[in-house]
Amino acid sequence: MNIGQASKATGLSIKQIRDYEKLGLLSNTSRSASGYRIYGNDTLDRLKFIAKARGVGFSLAQIGELLALQDNPHRKSCEVKALANTHIEFLSNKIKELEEMKTVLGAWSDACRGDDMPECPILQGLGG
Repeated sequence: MNIGQASKATGLSIKQIRDYEKLGLLSNTSRSASGYRIYGNDTLDRLKFIAKARGVGFSLAQIGELLALQDNPHRKSCEVKALANTHIEFLSNKIKELEEMKTVLGAWSDACRGDDMPECPILQGLGG
């Protein structure tokens, strides 16, 4: 399968696939006689893995670690779980930060009359 077909099958853009290859997340893809990349089922599975990992917010570095663990037949599931738990903690902290932002912005918005007057608690809050 060519890169366009791999893109359609995985939902990843052609640029993303090329970037993942440059970053070493894909094993060496073979090339046709004319130099086009040829993607087999193993590479397609790997691309789907990367897409799902990105979908739950893993960084490219974390995905590299996960792929290395996946490729290691002697891996320990506790290593995979530790990576997942670290990411869950990161996400929990990010959610807390977003909730705090929402609370502050909501308070400013509630205080704003939203009329024709120039006074605006939102701008005051952002300014000072």
